[in-house]
Amino acid sequence: MDSVSLPALPAELKWLNTPTDAEVYPPGTLRITAGGKTDWFIDPAGTAPVTNAPTAVFAPPHETFSLRASVGAGFGATFDAGVLFLYANEEQWAKLCFEYSPQHKPMIVSVVTQGVSDDCNSVVIPAHNVLLRIYRHGRIFAFHYSADGVFWHMVRYFTFGPAIQVQAGFSAQSPTGDGCTATFSDIQYASEELSDIRSGH
Repeated sequence: MDSVSLPALPAELKWLNTPTDAEVYPPGTLRITAGGKTDWFIDPAGTAPVTNAPTAVFAPPHETFSLRASVGAGFGATFDAGVLFLYANEEQWAKLCFEYSPQHKPMIVSVVTQGVSDDCNSVVIPAHNVLLRIYRHGRIFAFHYSADGVFWHMVRYFTFGPAIQVQAGFSAQSPTGDGCTATFSDIQYASEELSDIRSGH
């Protein structure tokens, strides 16, 4: 699968890394399977970067946009995750993850990479899936999650510096395991500005 077309998106998805498997189900659900020992992370400790997790991205045609999806993952090992992804270049990217924690709980985790990665654990999610959203307005970005699509909680608010071109999309990872399948449904893209970025509306 060289590219992926989804009816909710304004452009085709292209692969940064090839998945073990990927499928599209009507009316527009994407399923990505990552192999073992796959991740996007540049450790501040100075170990070798790992940037091999399968990731499908597209170039949003608007400087203000949001991309949301209901994300689920077949958790089997620590750090398995389904991910919404932002990619500027090989040293600037960010991910919003529904991830399996070391305590064996599904959790919201975010990583922002600018030369090296940070890593921020947020809240445990007592469900099999969660709504995730990435948002851009000019030079600023925000990550949100929601249980119902009405009330949104901000996870991160950040910038890559001067306004730059970014691609957005979806990823699956299995840094410590043998593989993970992530499912992205209810995918929506919009170009409207949020009225209050911190409340997510």
